[in-house]
Amino acid sequence: MSLPEALGILAAGGAAGAINVIVGSGTLITFPVLLAFGYAPVVANVSNTIGLVPGSIAGAIGYRHELRGQRPRIAKLVVASGLGAVTGAILLLTLPPSAFKSIVPVFIVIALVLIVAQPWLTSLLRRRDTEARERLGPAALLAVFATGVYGGYFGAAQGILLLSILGLAVHDTLQRINATKNVLAGLVNLLAGVIFAVVAHVSWPAVGLIAAGSVIGGTLGGRYGRRLPPTALRAIIVAVGIVAIVRLL
Repeated sequence: MSLPEALGILAAGGAAGAINVIVGSGTLITFPVLLAFGYAPVVANVSNTIGLVPGSIAGAIGYRHELRGQRPRIAKLVVASGLGAVTGAILLLTLPPSAFKSIVPVFIVIALVLIVAQPWLTSLLRRRDTEARERLGPAALLAVFATGVYGGYFGAAQGILLLSILGLAVHDTLQRINATKNVLAGLVNLLAGVIFAVVAHVSWPAVGLIAAGSVIGGTLGGRYGRRLPPTALRAIIVAVGIVAIVRLL
């Protein structure tokens, strides 16, 4: 690995860590960068998943104040997310690499659509803040499980999916919902990452660089993320996502 490649992966990890804490979809930064440097798609995905775990932890710590009082709710949700993560990771390791290359461009397109639609989703969630009911029932838990499967398999825009589901299922402020999202997305990456570390082919130098960058980015995102201009952020993510699709195809 050359010095420019190492610096590029480190920077991508930092950007992804911050984006994951603020919105979700940091994978659309790190995954294309690894592809551009010649990593095989599955190796890039596995290494990326493991590398982003420390950044997710840092982001959850940054949102610790918003997590207060949410333990009973999160206790239910982590079971659904955890089971989904394990299922998704197993699917990634058992399906042939050709399936991943065929499926992931579709996932990225869906992720980009969600990113573009995020202002509308955010507006919808804020309008629901005035409603007094919470519907964390079987349908919501099943949706969180499905998001965990997606996150364990690939994961781009997993956070946006969780924000949408939780915003419709629970009654709380958007920032507290975002804090819950950070915990669940981090758990999915952690469980999938443990499985990948044991049985998959991992590029540990890439993991280390992404992890270092994601911790810095996750910490800064948790502290200053609300100050970033969302339109510019979405434009960057969409551009990088298009590059990833082109690279895969």
